[in-house]
Amino acid sequence: MGVITTPAVAFVTRRDGFDAGVVISASHNPYQDNGIKIFMGGGRKSSGELETAIEEEVLASTRPPASAVTPAPPDPALEAHYLEHLVDTLGGVAPPSDLALALDCAQGAGYRVGPRLLERLGLRARTLAATPDGTNINRDCGSTHIEGLAATVRGERLDLGAALDGDGDRLLLVDGKGRLVDGDAILLMCARRLKQEGRLASGGVVATVMSNMALELALKAEGLELHRTPVGDKFVAMEMSERRIIIGGEQSGHIIFSDFASTGDGLLTLVQVLRVLALEGKGLDAIGYLDPFPQVLVNVRVRERPDVRSVPAIAEAIARAEAELDGKGRVLVRYSGTEPLLRIMMEGPDEAEFASLTSDVRLAVERAIGAEA
Repeated sequence: MGVITTPAVAFVTRRDGFDAGVVISASHNPYQDNGIKIFMGGGRKSSGELETAIEEEVLASTRPPASAVTPAPPDPALEAHYLEHLVDTLGGVAPPSDLALALDCAQGAGYRVGPRLLERLGLRARTLAATPDGTNINRDCGSTHIEGLAATVRGERLDLGAALDGDGDRLLLVDGKGRLVDGDAILLMCARRLKQEGRLASGGVVATVMSNMALELALKAEGLELHRTPVGDKFVAMEMSERRIIIGGEQSGHIIFSDFASTGDGLLTLVQVLRVLALEGKGLDAIGYLDPFPQVLVNVRVRERPDVRSVPAIAEAIARAEAELDGKGRVLVRYSGTEPLLRIMMEGPDEAEFASLTSDVRLAVERAIGAEA
């Protein structure tokens, strides 16, 4: 398919009956982190078990790399199928024709297909970070560096800005005031609309433990339940499948609309947001902003990784914090997946209160399993 987004490969893998889809990408990271993403024939990400088996096979192999394989040239029809699919998800709803927006392509895989989509929709768009050279992906742009997009939207008085990440499976927005509209806010506005249309038969939304408590309370006010999973889009997708829920995602902007896709898709998310704006007849300023509860996040370097609830001093500190918050806030303690760190996060309406409680838990962790202890 040439240079194109990860979700485009997932879509074509499923639609055209391929046995697998393979993407080389750094995702939302610098180019040095390039890796391989693998999709099964149904367009779903491969399991961790399969990835481990492939990795072990590769590392154990002494065979030289194949040299006789000649890649086929990119097929423009496959990109056309994907663009047609995105437009079809609007269900005949036309985005507001007078909408002025900016699209930050993160110097990544959406640099071509993103602007082509907006042109297809007849929208007036300002394109940013759309000259990838293979090494500048995500560098000071895209969903991991939203500041430049926000400045452009404010400076040029645009209605909204949309930022992809390097491989195009995430989307974050800024409204006309330059305020961040993250994955939590996108989930809320889209879930509200789906409920109005009678499409949320499950009455629920899936998000991870990192989603802000403000999302949970806002959904509850709409009569919708938030189901939380561990961090990772694969866990979101599994929970959605088990509960037959059609919308879920992460605060980072990785949103899954399972009626249309098997994985998160930044451009699909943008299309669905444009559909909501058209049907509501309002701008993103009016319906997109979610005022999040304050959060405190502390990282503690650790020398070991026991179950924190099995360490009495840590478990007691967490229990005291939960009792003090008494349902008005939230405590989350989890290990980093890639570093020897324990992450302590608390949120709630009273930042001064839980900042002190966070300090108490941090001290207990440092004394019990801290790297310097």
